[in-house]
Amino acid sequence: MARALTTVAFDADDTLWHNERFFRLTQQRFAELLADYAEADHLHERLLAAERRNLGRYGFGVKAFVLSMIETALEVTDRAVPGSVIGELIAAGQEMLEHPIDLLPDVQDTIAALSGDFRLLVITKGDLLDQERKLAQSGLGDLFDGIEIVSDKTPAVYASIFARHGGCAATGLMVGDSMRSDVVPMIQAGGWGVHVPHGAPWALEHAPAPRESTRFVELDRLGRIVAVCRSISQTGMWQK
Repeated sequence: MARALTTVAFDADDTLWHNERFFRLTQQRFAELLADYAEADHLHERLLAAERRNLGRYGFGVKAFVLSMIETALEVTDRAVPGSVIGELIAAGQEMLEHPIDLLPDVQDTIAALSGDFRLLVITKGDLLDQERKLAQSGLGDLFDGIEIVSDKTPAVYASIFARHGGCAATGLMVGDSMRSDVVPMIQAGGWGVHVPHGAPWALEHAPAPRESTRFVELDRLGRIVAVCRSISQTGMWQK
């Protein structure tokens, strides 16, 4: 009998390792540098608007974030922002691109427990070079059967990836911290979407939880995914 679950995919940032906290720290620095021109809340709103506007131009990741910060700094200062501030924003982005990888709890044990029973993938979006660097430094890269770095996560992207790796979305599971990117489009593609929240997500990653779907699972920690995968594989459903 065909297995109900053959492939398990993981998001990378804030699922395998810490990431969003570095963006928040840099955003605090951004507000400090421009405190003479605008209040922090106003700067946050303007920066978020720039990030939303620029998604189609720059995509996701540190470089896109830095460009949006520079654009916002030019806007709120009527192009009078000092060159030293621009320099500090660029330096902050470079620091983000060099930060060491700090794995989240349960990651190594979870991957080891699933290895051999399922095909394991990483499906992540963002800057290609930065994501490759983080995977290399994490020491996890060789534990996965495939690594996919994509510009965005959509139902069509998920369907294509799982088909390429010898299965289909219907026999696949995607686990991550983003409802918008990791869970909803995977379920729309016909697969399982598992949400493991981690801190406060980026505002542009918010989406309503698809609680009406029988293929939606929400866990409080990554380690519980092992029991979920085994239950689905054996019975075709998640039995809490």
